[in-house]
Amino acid sequence: MAEHEHVRVAVIGSGFGGLGAAVRLRREGITDFVVLERADSVGGTWRDNSYPGCACDVPSHLYSFSFAPNPDWPRTFSGQEHIRAYLERVADVFGLRPHLRFDSEVKLMTWDAEQLRWEIETASGRLTADLVVSATGPLSDPKIPDIPGLDTFPGKVFHSARWDHDYDLKDKRVAMVGTGASAIQIVPAIQPRVGRLTLFQRTPPWVMPRMDRAISGAERWLHRQLPFTTQARRGLLWGIRELQVQAFTKHPGELGFVEQLAKRNMARAIKDPALRAKLTPDYRIGCKRILLSSEYYPALARPNVDVVASGLTEVRGSTLVAADGSETEADAIIFGTGFHVTDMPIAERVVGADGRTLAEVWKGGMEALRGASAAGFPNWMTIIGPNTGLGNSSMILMIESQLNYLADFIRQLDVLGGRVALDARPSAVGAWNRRVQERMKRTVWNTGGCTSWYLDGNGRNTTIWPGTTAEFRRATRRVDLMEYEVLRPPTAKAGGGTPQSGKRSAEAEAAL
Repeated sequence: MAEHEHVRVAVIGSGFGGLGAAVRLRREGITDFVVLERADSVGGTWRDNSYPGCACDVPSHLYSFSFAPNPDWPRTFSGQEHIRAYLERVADVFGLRPHLRFDSEVKLMTWDAEQLRWEIETASGRLTADLVVSATGPLSDPKIPDIPGLDTFPGKVFHSARWDHDYDLKDKRVAMVGTGASAIQIVPAIQPRVGRLTLFQRTPPWVMPRMDRAISGAERWLHRQLPFTTQARRGLLWGIRELQVQAFTKHPGELGFVEQLAKRNMARAIKDPALRAKLTPDYRIGCKRILLSSEYYPALARPNVDVVASGLTEVRGSTLVAADGSETEADAIIFGTGFHVTDMPIAERVVGADGRTLAEVWKGGMEALRGASAAGFPNWMTIIGPNTGLGNSSMILMIESQLNYLADFIRQLDVLGGRVALDARPSAVGAWNRRVQERMKRTVWNTGGCTSWYLDGNGRNTTIWPGTTAEFRRATRRVDLMEYEVLRPPTAKAGGGTPQSGKRSAEAEAAL
């Protein structure tokens, strides 16, 4: 990277969000951009998560870009290796390789109010950008709980997102900590190989069968020859999930029928009443993400598996102590304990117009206008920002909606002309988030009786979108300049004097 290189747009991250932003920039005729990636390849979470059994819980044809359909998905629910290969192809097909800057972790981003641009320090050098698109994603930085004595454990310790493929689990005593989406895939994948598997479960998940199958050669041939069949398949998958949203957001009581199906699914594999009692949640289904697996419960019923219905609270050498006082000997500990979602580390590296970091501004909870723009951070947009997550559908739909918003944001800058920046008004950010939180009150995520990673430290849901993906697409179709303050470079007073801010209101600019 050249010293003090300047680009029009800097994109942070090369997962679905970052690559999608890069494609959209090229479609808008913008080629003066870079994609800054801390690793040595693209893929984001689908590069980092390579644990045994890793796969997507959203159907393949819906978990892909609408502008880059893949007629050759091998399974209805694709594995990690297939999704990562898909993202590599996107980078190739859309000519993104020249824009990629690998091994370029962003250390600091600082807004320069004089020059109206971002100064960016990376592991590979410095650069400046007129606009920053942060696409680091909420599932990028693993979270390992602070457990007393963990540093004294003599065996192997790693997080599911940093899997140690050099460590052989064969015949080992393995402790799996956590029962989230990763854990329910890891457990059945490693159970036949390990000597003893102990699952530390603070809260049991609701698990439904995963209706996965190989996609036949005839189906793939049809999708290649008649592309509209791929679109129709995607549309059907989307429509079914849109119809489900009302139960999650307005009528959680309707989910009781789904709970009965989940209990029957458990009963088919778990015959021991005591184990069934441990695995039965006491909260409304959907409050936490509904997990999909047809192998999880059968694995837990195997004789070499123990379920400890209590969290891990202490480590004494190779002895693991649970909250209920039970003790387990282990050779390895695998943490499936999630990520820094509501306290994203990238926020500590973004310094806004008033000298505060984004983490400081978001100390009371994440907020962003239409999930994209934070007040005090001009020409900075985030993909998969606050309250853009989904509980039942594909995040690619939300990403593409935010890319529409990004494209119109850039068009508005072009229309305004010259050196210009847009800064979300605090009043607009506040109004948007009040509406979102008001809608959130009725949802299963707030009323279902659970504590989930959707909630921040203040108990506020700053993660999930409380509506349909169609609603979000309408809300992000275009930028409303009334919601932004238009910034111009400081200008000198007539006859000399000190520079002063050349800010104009959005209303004044819109009237030009």
